Amino acid sequence: MYHYEPESKRQSMQWKHQLSPGNKKFKTQASAGKVMLTIFWDDNGPILLNFQKKGQTVTSARYSNMLVNELKPAIRSKRWGRLSKRVFLLHDNARPHTAAHTVDTLRALKFEVLKHPPYSLELAPSDFQLFGPMKEHLRGQKFANDNEVMEAVQSWLKATPKSFFLEGIRKLVDRWTKCVVKQGDYVEK
Repeated sequence: MYHYEPESKRQSMQWKHQLSPGNKKFKTQASAGKVMLTIFWDDNGPILLNFQKKGQTVTSARYSNMLVNELKPAIRSKRWGRLSKRVFLLHDNARPHTAAHTVDTLRALKFEVLKHPPYSLELAPSDFQLFGPMKEHLRGQKFANDNEVMEAVQSWLKATPKSFFLEGIRKLVDRWTKCVVKQGDYVEK
């Protein structure tokens, strides 16, 4: 999540070349800050939000640690009884999600991972169902620091009705089913 998401494409292209008409001096702007967010959610809403610390990258060890020490306790406290049933995760094929250490951790937690076929971006529910509307809501607002961004994200998530998340899961299940029927081939929306 960026400190500033331009209201339009035109605003995002407002830089000018040194020789542009009306530009006396070439100006540069510091790039907008950003906060990396990992979110786990289901049909009832967010389960866990993890805002990445500056300078950290998501590695298999960090992701596995998050699963064990943050996600599992969050499921236990927010979705009482769900751990005794099956927990399904759908994440992309990024290295931290598919590394041997992560696979071993998921196996130990008894979490099932739904297959994410390559080139099936439409099966990334957070990208399409969650982050798009969230960015749209935050568009045009300027945040002075990471804490303001995190507060705005948390506020938006709290104000978002459960039906929004349920609809996101329904759309995912429909697309995932089509992909399985096509045996992993590309699926149009």
